[in-house]
Amino acid sequence: MDYQYIEHKVEQSIGFLTLNRPEKHNALNRAMVDEIVHCAEAFDRDSGVRCIFLSANGRSFSAGADIAEMLHDNPIDLELRNQFAQWDRLEAVKKPMIGAVKGFVFGGGFELALCCDILMAASGTEFAFPEVNLGVMPGAGGTQRLTKLVGKNKALEWLWTGERISVETAHRYGIVNRIISPELLEEESLRWLTALTEKPPLSLRFIKDAVQKGADAPLMEGMQHERKNFYLLFSSEDQKEGMNAFLEKRKAHFKGK
Repeated sequence: MDYQYIEHKVEQSIGFLTLNRPEKHNALNRAMVDEIVHCAEAFDRDSGVRCIFLSANGRSFSAGADIAEMLHDNPIDLELRNQFAQWDRLEAVKKPMIGAVKGFVFGGGFELALCCDILMAASGTEFAFPEVNLGVMPGAGGTQRLTKLVGKNKALEWLWTGERISVETAHRYGIVNRIISPELLEEESLRWLTALTEKPPLSLRFIKDAVQKGADAPLMEGMQHERKNFYLLFSSEDQKEGMNAFLEKRKAHFKGK
């Protein structure tokens, strides 16, 4: 696939996916979302990629959806297009996806950031769901993912008012994992990512799977899924390597097998 709105590369087992529409503050049109999903899935299939790094060129991560593209939509067109099925495919990406955001993270851009497993943010970053001010609402998972993170009451406050959320508040509510100075955002994010690439890929994959399944399941159902994944890892070469390396007091070398 030829990409018009994103940049991508693979370096040191990291798949770099970079939003590249800075002249529009990385506003997400449909073609851009298609490219993001296609690239993320390609990285997920690539055995040479262990983690995915999502970031953006320009001053902002994303100011939201491309409103001009949506202005004349109608319910039938939206249903037939089924555009949110693309977003559902991001949820199915099994490898760790780490996001680094800055500037404005609004609307669809906020929803995209919430698809990340870990989120780093530059100081001064602002988040918001301003859709209510346009007579609509989030449609790519914003109401659901935000509520799971911050609770019903706070989610309703932010979704109803459309007010901006400071990065400090986002960190306090668990939306953001780390706040980093803007000039060090990429460097610190990559340092964290590089450490992840040295972990056993199957363990990372199965841990993510267990956490995702458990988030939407009763406790005992989630624990049964956790145990199944725990047992499965004992069939991997990496389990043997990790435990032997521990006993032999040496660094383990994991292959994802």
